[in-house]
Amino acid sequence: MLTKVATFSAHRFHHSSSGHSSPLCQNVTEALGGVPIVRLNRIHPLCQDHHLYLKLESCNPGGSIKEKNAAYLVDEAERLGLLKPGGTIVESSSGNFGIGLAIVGATRGYRVMIVIDAKTTPTIRRMLAAYGAELVEVPLSAADAQGSMQVARMQKAQELTQNIPGAWYPCQHNNPSNIEAHAIWTAREIEAAFQGAPDAIVIGVSTAGQLGGISRYFKQRYPHTRIIGVDVAGSAIFGTPRHPYKMTGLGLSFVPPNFDPQVLDAAYTVGDGLAFSLCHAIAKQEGMLLGASTGAIVAAALADARQWTAPQTMLLLNPDRGDRYLETIYNTDWLAQQGLTLLQEEKLAQAIQHLESVPLDIVRRSAS
Repeated sequence: MLTKVATFSAHRFHHSSSGHSSPLCQNVTEALGGVPIVRLNRIHPLCQDHHLYLKLESCNPGGSIKEKNAAYLVDEAERLGLLKPGGTIVESSSGNFGIGLAIVGATRGYRVMIVIDAKTTPTIRRMLAAYGAELVEVPLSAADAQGSMQVARMQKAQELTQNIPGAWYPCQHNNPSNIEAHAIWTAREIEAAFQGAPDAIVIGVSTAGQLGGISRYFKQRYPHTRIIGVDVAGSAIFGTPRHPYKMTGLGLSFVPPNFDPQVLDAAYTVGDGLAFSLCHAIAKQEGMLLGASTGAIVAAALADARQWTAPQTMLLLNPDRGDRYLETIYNTDWLAQQGLTLLQEEKLAQAIQHLESVPLDIVRRSAS
């Protein structure tokens, strides 16, 4: 497999109904996509034996990959007549997708209402408000037994949509266009960068849009490319025991309808402590301040790479940047309050060494 990433146009595959390809963008949504892909070098000795590249979706204008499917879903809603001038976009979001919708709404003049919950951080609240979104909060009393607020938020979003004339609820967890956005956009960017396909692509599951779209594209064209799914320990998606977790960006209290376990060649669940420790190590040793889920994705990639003697070229999808986590995972006081201790050097390497994949038969049963 190729070990050198090819240079490609930053605007070649961005989504635009006008077919715009000039570097002069008519609005911020035309600046989405075409982000850098950066090799990891110092985070772990395995980086010398294998070629691990982070696709920095954190470099999108609002700081996350979710702006891409936000723009795509809004375009589709307009095309189908589900969203009309003067309409309202309603969504349940822990952060990034809500921010993406707020950005697109701001460029097109839509009212945007984002359903949040008591655990939504002050940083995310301020970011959403800065883009003009209205926040509707679901109380902590609506949480399920494991502390998840997702179902309660979704129910509130549905209620708002039914009661507001001209409202549209994209419902990222159920919307098949989430998959399409990444099949025709993100997957093609990866293909262009590698002039083909890497040996493996490592993707956080989340609502399964990224996983579904990228795997669909590569399984059809490059069936030997391994698809590795990553989730936070305590989430319901892979069928492993549920328990509370601090991660945002990964983890659900249910298996999302867009999740297809058949596309996976390996699956990993990563605990908060290991994921957050890797985030700190990446900042200090690779010079990149990235989001919480990226630590889990890097941990899974390293755990998978150690199984191979032949050099592997792996593409790791970085969903967002770290500035929105300064009050949490990059705050030592917050970590101490949560009872989390950052792993350093040898202990960090040991934790990666002991990270095992989830048997795929368990994952497939969870989605059946």
